[in-house]
Formats: sequence, C-alpha cells, structure tokens
Amino acid sequence: MPRTDRADHRPASWEQRLRAFGYTERRHTSVRDRLVVPFPEPGSGPWRRLGLSPTAAFRLARWSEWGGPLLVALLSGLPRFWRLGSPREVVFDETYYAKDAWSVLRLGYEGTWPDRKIADPQILAHPQVISLSDTGSFVAHPPTGKWVIALGEWMFGLTPFGWRFMTAVLGTLSVLMLCRIGRRLFRSTLLGCLAGALMAVDGLHYVMSRTALLDLVVMFFVLAAFGCLLIDRDHARARLAAALPVPEDGRVRPDGHTGDRAGTGVRPWRIAAGLCLGLAASTKWNGLYFLAFFVVLTLLWDVGARRVAGARRPYRAVLRKDLGRSVLSLVPVAVVTYLVTWTGWFLSDDGYGRHWADGRGGTWSWIPAPLRSLWHYEYGVYQFNVGLHTPHKFESNPWSWLVLGRPVLFHYESPKPGTEGCRTATDCTQTILALGTPLLWWSACCALVYLLYRWALRRDWRSGAVLCAVGAGYLPWFLYQDRTIFSFYAVAFVPYLCLAVTMMLGALLGPPGATGERRTVGAVAAGVLVLLIVWNFIYFFPAYTGQTIPYADWRARMWLDSWI
Repeated sequence: MPRTDRADHRPASWEQRLRAFGYTERRHTSVRDRLVVPFPEPGSGPWRRLGLSPTAAFRLARWSEWGGPLLVALLSGLPRFWRLGSPREVVFDETYYAKDAWSVLRLGYEGTWPDRKIADPQILAHPQVISLSDTGSFVAHPPTGKWVIALGEWMFGLTPFGWRFMTAVLGTLSVLMLCRIGRRLFRSTLLGCLAGALMAVDGLHYVMSRTALLDLVVMFFVLAAFGCLLIDRDHARARLAAALPVPEDGRVRPDGHTGDRAGTGVRPWRIAAGLCLGLAASTKWNGLYFLAFFVVLTLLWDVGARRVAGARRPYRAVLRKDLGRSVLSLVPVAVVTYLVTWTGWFLSDDGYGRHWADGRGGTWSWIPAPLRSLWHYEYGVYQFNVGLHTPHKFESNPWSWLVLGRPVLFHYESPKPGTEGCRTATDCTQTILALGTPLLWWSACCALVYLLYRWALRRDWRSGAVLCAVGAGYLPWFLYQDRTIFSFYAVAFVPYLCLAVTMMLGALLGPPGATGERRTVGAVAAGVLVLLIVWNFIYFFPAYTGQTIPYADWRARMWLDSWI
C-alpha cells in the first residue's frame, strides 16, 4: 500500500516521500512572488559585526548594491588602462581596424591605405605620416565597431593608446554591467559582483580590452542587450502580477482570464535591447545570431510568465498578445539601427560600391538605389567571409575553444640579453597571448554541464538564459568549421561563462536553508576555486601584457604544446 500521511491518512506526495533522501520541499510562495522574485533586503550583519550601528550598517549594505559593482569595475579598469599604449606597435588585426576607424572618422567611410608594411611604420613614425586616400575600400565588416574605436582616436589621435582607449573603456564598463546583470539574475549582490570579478580576471577578456579589435565591441553590445531583456522580463511579469485579481481573503491566485488576456504594455527595455543588438550586428555579423536566439528566449519567457499567471493556453496567449510586440521591438529596431550606422557611407560619393545601383533597372528598381547598392556591397562581404579559407598559423576549430586548445598570439618579440629589459644571459620573450584564464575556462566547462542539468531537469530559467547566450555566441561557428576562424571570437560569450561559473559557485555555497556546517564547507570550496582563478590570471599576466620575461619563464607558462 502507498505510504500515507498520519494526520489525515491521505497518500503522501512525492516530495514528502523523497525527504528520506535529503529532498527539501519548496516553500510555497504567492503567485506575484513567483512572477517577480523580490530582491532580498541587504544584509547588514557583516557590517554590524565590524562595530557599526544598525542604521549605519543598513545604509552601507544598501550602498553596496551599487558600490560593490562600481568597486569591482574600478579594480578591473586599473590594469586595463595600465600601460595601454604599450607595445607601441600595430598588434595583429589592429592593422585593419585602427586605420579603418581613422578613415571613418575623417571620411565617413573606409578609404584606401598603402600596404600595411608601408602604412604601419609611417603611422608610428616621428613625425607621423598618414597616407590615407579618399578612394573607397572594400572591407569585411560593418562600421559600428570602427566608429567606436574612432572615438578614442578622435580624443587621443592615431596612436596605440588612442585606438585602444575605447575597447578598454568598454571592457571596464562590461564588468560593471555584468555585476548588475548577475545581481538581477541571481537576486544577490554578492553573486553579481563575483560574476563581474571573474570576468575582470579572465585573460581573453583582458587582452581583448587592450586591443583595437571588433569582437569585444560585439560582446559589449550583446551584454547590454541581455541586461535590457532581463529588466524587460521583470517589468512585464510585474504588470501581469498587478493585473491578477485580489479575492476577499487577500491571497492572489492564478487567473485564466488574466493570464490569457492581460497585456504587458509598452516595453521600452525590449526596444533598447533591439537597438543594442542592431549595434552588435553592425559591428560584426555574428551579432545577428544573438538577435535570433534572444527573440526565441524572450518569447519563451513570456510563455512562462503567462503560465504562472494562470493562462490556459500560454502559447496561444503569447501568439496573440506578445509575439507581434516582441518581434517588432527587436527585429525592425535592429534592422533600422543597422542601416543608420551606414549613414557616413550613404552620405558619401566615394564609398566602395556607393553608386553601384545608380541607373540600373530590373525587378528591384523600385527600391531606392542606395539601399540596393548597400545590398550588393553586403552580398560581396558575405561571399568574402564564408569563402575565407586562407591558412593561418593560429586558426582553430570551435571544438577546441572551451578547453583553450589553440590561443592566438597577437604579439611576439625576443629581446637579446641587455636590451629592452632583458637581464638574463639568454634571450627573453615579450608576448601578448589571447588566452582565457585556464582555470576559469576549465571550470566553466563543468559549470555548463551543471547548468544543463538545472535547465533540463529542474526547469531553472536562469540556466536556460545563460545557456542560450552561450549557444548564440558559440554554436553558429560550427557551421563554418572549414573557414579561417580564431578562438578569440569566443570573447563574445565570456560574460555568460562567468555567470555559469558563478551559478555553480552559488550552488557550492549551499541553499538558503543549509546548515552552518554545510555553508562553511561550501564557502571554503568556492573561495579556494576563486583564489586559484585569480592566482592563475596573475601567473599568466606577463604573457597577456607583453612584459619582458626570460624565455624559460614564458615556456613554463605554455601548459599545452598547442599553445606555442
């Protein structure tokens, strides 16, 4: 016979039967709290133990909601701006983007430069020679990222510091954003700051923050869009919760009519997300994949919200009430944003292919000629990108990215003894290696497995959101395994790897009802892992910054033969 509850002789629920195996029933919460989980009151206990009064402790705890993220961002910014102009060279693909940024700043479009073996030394020379012509040049990426880099060049000139300045700014701001995003996602200031701190000590994010390439710009705008969508999720669910009827007993329950019919009003944060995704796609086209993944993600969030609110047919309700606004708030806004970023090219006469469609007839002649010219230009860019098969020493297959199989060497010099700070009897080494902090990335591999479990078996929406963002930045590259691609493209999903590791560390700390002993053990385990990750970043720091170190010390840091 099935086991029964002794009080009323009813069959015990499966949750009750699992108590013998350590399962703890979820505490019952109101529908409104299920729709929008409230932020916990800031804990003042640690500050009171330091001798502060209850009022001062509470104010300081409240201040930490912003003060903590700002402090983490400040600490992350200091090493990112430290010796930012060093090395005083054109590093890796800066040879394209730094010069294209100067071109869009001066001409509004990408002009033509001499061969980089001529142009780069001229730019670095004293006096500087800028040999830019106004003849339009074919380029492989849209203009937004180059406009971002150009802002630093406008302030500080066409110098290494100038063209790296804005990526350092965006890298620092992205740490601040991730702290706040983590706080909203996990409802914990501590875990939010931990996520930001992990990204602050990731080697790949650090190197990309100090190099004038486009991928960190994509990461920044995508992360901003992700944060906007999280805020939109909370606001939309709050409107549904407010629309639920309150019966006489005061206990709010799911309501089918409200779940099916209630609207969520104007959603400005979703429009802001569309704007950010348009900026990401107009930096590099892989931003389009984030747009597609995030549209699906937000619709599934709406389905979940309406199901909790009591909708009898949540998918139908979303089709009727949310689909149109979701698509209109994201896709058209992103498309318009993308076109606006080409304004400099539209206003020019000499931009590459600018007048291709002028005077041409045909089926599509009703479309304005500038738009058809842009379409033709973009088709050529697409053909170039998918057909790029030129072998490169540091190219890698995406299968190896998460385990750091093949990092990219941005810069390498081998100073002789007695030169450039080399104080040994043998040669020294200066490198800038685009390598993620190994212990962080290898921990992230374990964390992604944990998140898969949480999403598939526990229906944890936070895990699904992080996995969706990782998938949007990672999975599409498997479609182009025969193309020349590099592991530093993975910087676009580094924030979500840090969120995954943070969620795993939060699980190590233990659930809210855990015993003190369990909390202590979990805190020690999590703290040891975090300290090891920080030590790992410090250990590889010379290889990230081009410092002069003995060759033997550099070789000791090459843990895998494939890193050389």
